[in-house]
Amino acid sequence: MPVQFSGPNPQTVHPLKGVTQVAFLKPIVDHPMIEIGDYTYYDDPAGPEHFVSRCVLYHFEHMGDRLIIGRFCAIAEGVEFIMNGANHALEGFSTYPFSIFGEGWEDVHVDWAKGSRGDTVIGNDVWIGTGATILPGVTIGDGAIIGAKAVVASDVPPYSVALGNPARTVKRRFPNEVTERLLAIAWWNWPAEKITTNLAAIRGADIEALEAAQ
Repeated sequence: MPVQFSGPNPQTVHPLKGVTQVAFLKPIVDHPMIEIGDYTYYDDPAGPEHFVSRCVLYHFEHMGDRLIIGRFCAIAEGVEFIMNGANHALEGFSTYPFSIFGEGWEDVHVDWAKGSRGDTVIGNDVWIGTGATILPGVTIGDGAIIGAKAVVASDVPPYSVALGNPARTVKRRFPNEVTERLLAIAWWNWPAEKITTNLAAIRGADIEALEAAQ
């Protein structure tokens, strides 16, 4: 009987043999406010094990916001997810965060989550280029591409390409009808064996074959 392959084990830390700068994030990120799907990887010569400390900034428990990243995402070196803890209050005459320093500057009525933009959500099969910055509360749709050095301050539609500062959607990867069919298929949720069997259709953009495989 021939050997059956179903892709790399998603619990493998370094899926590329001999390449320690690439890691699947799910097995190395243990954080109650971060959720990462299978096969999503981070590439960083300084060590992908430092993803949380290097890439997820101003993420404080008292804010309550989560970072949610789907399956099969590719995250390049230098990507930063700015969380809601970076925000400062705008209602008063000063944006200075007096209350965090105490010593008579406390404010027992402070609402830390006021002004929060909510969770940051990255869909499935998203490619985020080198040095991109994702601001708080942004949702990036399935299949999207974020260009290098982009600053994403607003939501990015599925299967679109966003570039620049502030990032703007510059193109759609496929016609709307194809995008809707891909979102309905959601191949990234298939078992690994089924994905492996249908890789030719995924790589070759054969939408009919993917629909027939459902």
